[in-house]
Amino acid sequence: MKNFLKSKSNLLSIKRQMPLQAMVLPGIIVLLIFSYLPMFGIIIAFKDFTIAKGFLGSPWVGLKHFISFFTDSTFIMAMKNTVILSLLRLLICFPAPIIFALILNEIPYLRYKKVVQTSSYFPHFIAYVVVAALWSNLLDPRGLVNNFLIGTGLISKPIEFWTDSGKFRILAIIVDIWKEIGWGAIIYIAAIAGINPELYESAKIDGASRIKQIIYITLPSIASTIAIMFILSIGGLFRGNLDQSYLFGNAFNKQTSYIIEYYVLDMGFKTMRYSFATAVNLFQSLISLILLVFANWLSGRISGNRIF
Repeated sequence: MKNFLKSKSNLLSIKRQMPLQAMVLPGIIVLLIFSYLPMFGIIIAFKDFTIAKGFLGSPWVGLKHFISFFTDSTFIMAMKNTVILSLLRLLICFPAPIIFALILNEIPYLRYKKVVQTSSYFPHFIAYVVVAALWSNLLDPRGLVNNFLIGTGLISKPIEFWTDSGKFRILAIIVDIWKEIGWGAIIYIAAIAGINPELYESAKIDGASRIKQIIYITLPSIASTIAIMFILSIGGLFRGNLDQSYLFGNAFNKQTSYIIEYYVLDMGFKTMRYSFATAVNLFQSLISLILLVFANWLSGRISGNRIF
């Protein structure tokens, strides 16, 4: 009887919310058409797909393409580069916006704070092609940085920044931080703005320094936001930055700049191996999903914060 009344109550609740539920319907339809329906194309990862025979007419080959890319030394190199670059981003680029937001929060002059905050957003809106041109010229052997270093006597000959594979990873991290630190800090600044000011007032009365206020008030208050952003970052760990790899990568630094996304692009569009490229991309997506679920579970166990 109790279950029956509860079900009836739920049905009445849904009926009352029908106008609101109907507003969600277009979004669900768009999601089905543009996100879930194209996933049908995944089947070509298990086929020898040809355009003439189509999705259904192409012959099944099982796991042939998956075995092929695992024995391809170029794929192994791309996977290694993807993982190393992603781990570096997680270790350096992920905490950078948090630190930047904490520093901004400590600036007492409101006008100066707004100028710094607004100017830090600007690089995010610049197209990556322009970013690549800017940094390529800046670090060119005849660019501003080399001219300055030679002029001050710090070096005797120009440094080959973009053609030295040993320098690519650190340069990629610097460009990432420059481009996204301001934009990434927005969420943390919003979270800090929501902290009750009375907590800081109480801490000041108790004699807490600014550092202690950050450690014992600010950071614990934004811990849930940090946890969620961390989970999302882990989900993208196996993807990398195709724009960066494509625009800054060249034959000289390929050993460190070539990532899986670039490999998929080459296999799919340059060599027309659609099934092979789909198999690589499917593997990449599955690993990303596993990492996301694991990070979500780990965050729930450690901090109690999880996305789902």
